[in-house]
Amino acid sequence: MIGMRFAVALIVLALARVAMGQSSTADEIAKYREALQQGNPAELWAARGEDLWQQKRGPRSVSLERCAWGQGPGVVKGAYAHLPKYFGDADKVMDVEQRLIYCMGTLQGISETEATKNHFGNGPDQRSVMEALVAWIAKESRGVTIDVSIGHPKEKEAYELGRQMFFYRAGPYDFACATCHGDAGKRIRLQDLPDLLSAKDAQHAYATWPGYRVSQGELRTMQHRLYDCYRQQRFPEAKYASDGITALTMFLAHSANGGRFDAPALKR
Repeated sequence: MIGMRFAVALIVLALARVAMGQSSTADEIAKYREALQQGNPAELWAARGEDLWQQKRGPRSVSLERCAWGQGPGVVKGAYAHLPKYFGDADKVMDVEQRLIYCMGTLQGISETEATKNHFGNGPDQRSVMEALVAWIAKESRGVTIDVSIGHPKEKEAYELGRQMFFYRAGPYDFACATCHGDAGKRIRLQDLPDLLSAKDAQHAYATWPGYRVSQGELRTMQHRLYDCYRQQRFPEAKYASDGITALTMFLAHSANGGRFDAPALKR
């Protein structure tokens, strides 16, 4: 009996050390990110995005400076914190990528195929116009309170579709978004997994995308984050700037309402 009690005590001590080690690791990762934030390479993507916004491009040789985000032509300040949203001129709910594609087409005469070429960057030989533009537009909302409306019927419809997608289980692993992000206290290796049904976790998670991923040496958007989640679930490849991705983004963004937008951020 004494031997069993001693063994149990050792196990409890070992588990406590593991828990303390995990907490310590998470704290150190947070400190690492904070230290690098002042020199966040995402700023380089944002600067290139601002330049692309002002450049005269496409068959019509015009800039994107008349692209409207619901606050008047060319007004970008705070726009990202209210996306996705319904746009009357297109009669649909759009996220930031869909709106950029729309404006490139209507203003600059750039086809969707050309607009989405190299939509995910991969080093200096495959630089993404879209990721740079998204980085700059996101930066213009830094410090703004997230406030995504579902007041329009089509916004409500997109939100409900996104909610269903979040809980939909399928694929070879019978996974859903909620499998990893529907409960508190989950982690993969050293990575804490946010509970996206919790307002606090949803606000922090959504407010820090897009972000520069140190492990990839690239800036990644929420579009890429969801694309990668589908890949890890072994789902069919998500179509870039699809209505489905916008619906899921709508659910996540609305769940983050009230949070302070703080991107582009720094990611592992």
